[in-house]
Amino acid sequence: MHPNPAYRHADRALLEDIVDQVGFGMLFASTPDGPRVAHVPIVSTRDGAIQFHVARANGITRHLEGATALALVNGPDSYVSARWYDEPAKQVPTWDYIAVEMEGPVRRMADEGLRAHLEELTTRNEARIEGGEPWRMAEADPAYVDKLLRGIVGFEMEVMAWRETMKLHQGKPDQTRAHIADRLDEQGAGAIAHLMRSLPS
Repeated sequence: MHPNPAYRHADRALLEDIVDQVGFGMLFASTPDGPRVAHVPIVSTRDGAIQFHVARANGITRHLEGATALALVNGPDSYVSARWYDEPAKQVPTWDYIAVEMEGPVRRMADEGLRAHLEELTTRNEARIEGGEPWRMAEADPAYVDKLLRGIVGFEMEVMAWRETMKLHQGKPDQTRAHIADRLDEQGAGAIAHLMRSLPS
């Protein structure tokens, strides 16, 4: 994570909200074959753990049970031009971004836990889709679902360490932050502009 302590915002509820809103991240683990990463959908249990699933054939899968792993969820981000400052000759471009790291021991889920995880994952994400009736796993052919379940493995991580970076021009005057947020809005980066306006400097 970024070393500047000004970019910390240790509000656990906010961090869990970011994990839930993004819903997808990267899982890193050290293995006998070297460092490995898997790209996974992530669900926060809201009680200090996250759940995810990985393809059984993924090289990282057989090394996760009992391992300490690192999960990373990237929130909104955007390039910031030096021209957006009052004195661009005394500035350089930068990048504002949100990132949440979670570290902890991993345990494998039982089959019923995996099925419940997939139901929860589906329900949460179907609720985001506008129009039409949300799809439910019960609509799928049970034999087909069972076949797919055999191809994935579910895991839960007890998050022992949360590390966040919320680089949103902290330390700059409020007027500068407001101006940068306006420029971000113009570039279509409304999510990070909103966070810049709503989180304290």
